Amino acid sequence: MARTIEQGFETLISWLVPLTSEHEKATKHKSTVSSCLTNNFHCTSLFETGSFGNGTGVRHYSDTDYFAVIPGNKLYTNSGTSLKLTKEALQKTFWSTTGIVVSCPAVKIPFGTYKSEELEVTPCCNAGLVLTTLGNFRQYEIADCSGGWMHSSPRAHNAYVENHDKRLNGKLKPLIQLIKAWKYYNDVPLSSFYLELRITKYSESETVIVYDIDVKNVLKKLLDNELASIRDPMGISGLIASSSTQVKKETSLSRLRTAVSRAEKAAVAKSKENFDDVFYWWNLLFNNKFPAR
Repeated sequence: MARTIEQGFETLISWLVPLTSEHEKATKHKSTVSSCLTNNFHCTSLFETGSFGNGTGVRHYSDTDYFAVIPGNKLYTNSGTSLKLTKEALQKTFWSTTGIVVSCPAVKIPFGTYKSEELEVTPCCNAGLVLTTLGNFRQYEIADCSGGWMHSSPRAHNAYVENHDKRLNGKLKPLIQLIKAWKYYNDVPLSSFYLELRITKYSESETVIVYDIDVKNVLKKLLDNELASIRDPMGISGLIASSSTQVKKETSLSRLRTAVSRAEKAAVAKSKENFDDVFYWWNLLFNNKFPAR
């Protein structure tokens, strides 16, 4: 139960924190994955990336991501071929695991019931260091989902989010978690990486985060921009699309319009001090997963 909308959001955020146990269900397979990729492709390193490592994961929904660093001469000019061969090698190793698929730029391996028990392996090769305003970071080439390769630097992007999270007193990452929770709870087919960049870019002009205000503003900003691709603020990965297909983008826009309408109705109810309605509209927005008043 929450007496105020602020308490409601704080409670929801506490529910979003991933459990150590669910993370361990995926990470316990790391050594087997590493051995498979080393034997088949001379993999030199397998390191964790993504939401879990960055503190923006959502309980039961965010998967565990690894970059598998492979010598360039063991990868193909056509990145799709490398992904296919990686999937085949992992399927032979985990022969009893069903549902292993290519999901560019990674191969997904489901190890349990929840999405958080799914491990994503992204084959990549070293591409030297990249100089950014936040320091030097190692970058890699990963599949660009069009048959080619593109640059990526997980640690540079983590530093970008971390920089603004610290400036905003640790409230940016929970804001990202809230928007991701809306995405997962309503089955919105948006890229999590896209959302992280969009929300962090939005935060650059903010001096304070108030969750009910900024969730509404972020959703409205996404709608006003019509989920247009965003140029990587770190200058590494080029244009980042919101969804992998136009159909998914249209689906996302439809659900975004509904979310913006509900957030705006919650704001109107708050201005009238009708707090039962405030909780009602936020609960609808989060698909009946918002704390009760």
